[in-house]
Amino acid sequence: MTMLDPAPATAALSIAMRDGSQEAHTEAEGSAFMAELTSARINALGVRDYLLRFREVYRTLEALGTELAGDPAVAAVVDPALDRLAAIEEDLAFWAQAAGAPAPAEFHSPATDAYVARLHEVRTCAPLFVAHHYTRYLGDLSGGQVIGRVLDRELGLEGRGTAFYAFPAIAKPKPYKDRYRARLDALDLTAEQQRAVVGEVSVAFALNQAVFTELGADLATYRR
Repeated sequence: MTMLDPAPATAALSIAMRDGSQEAHTEAEGSAFMAELTSARINALGVRDYLLRFREVYRTLEALGTELAGDPAVAAVVDPALDRLAAIEEDLAFWAQAAGAPAPAEFHSPATDAYVARLHEVRTCAPLFVAHHYTRYLGDLSGGQVIGRVLDRELGLEGRGTAFYAFPAIAKPKPYKDRYRARLDALDLTAEQQRAVVGEVSVAFALNQAVFTELGADLATYRR
């Protein structure tokens, strides 16, 4: 993974981020584990293990967001309304109990550790951190909303175990996402920095895909 990508920058950074990462995005969403999760065919242990991996990712994202908040690029996107760590902890308690498998306080796996390591690598380049913030949180406000609704409906959860997908402080996700993208477009970045950000979004999707691939190795265990 490199800090720069040869993709050309465009005037609208948010469009370049979306278009430049489309292939990586599609590959991540098309993983076998995600296909089963979005169809509510993953059991409690599988959801627990999914959340364990992303708890470490969000723990790092949110700690770095606080650390880097003095940088204008990070300040433009970081918002406590987006924070997911507390919601993940809440959901982990539910799914761990349902699975009869307590959730450890810390979790390590090759894919998770690689993801966290990359986040620490980009802490010295705030625009690259923004690429990771965009990939996770706008995804949560988009496809994540669909996953939450499917799980709740198909499993009869009545809101339990789906706090990760709920944003009580964001009444309307679409206008919020539009404002988020507008702030991205307003960032004062050089052409080189814009290219780097576009490339890093693909890196972020590849790291997500690696997590899904890792989970997919145990898919026979995780299917309902």
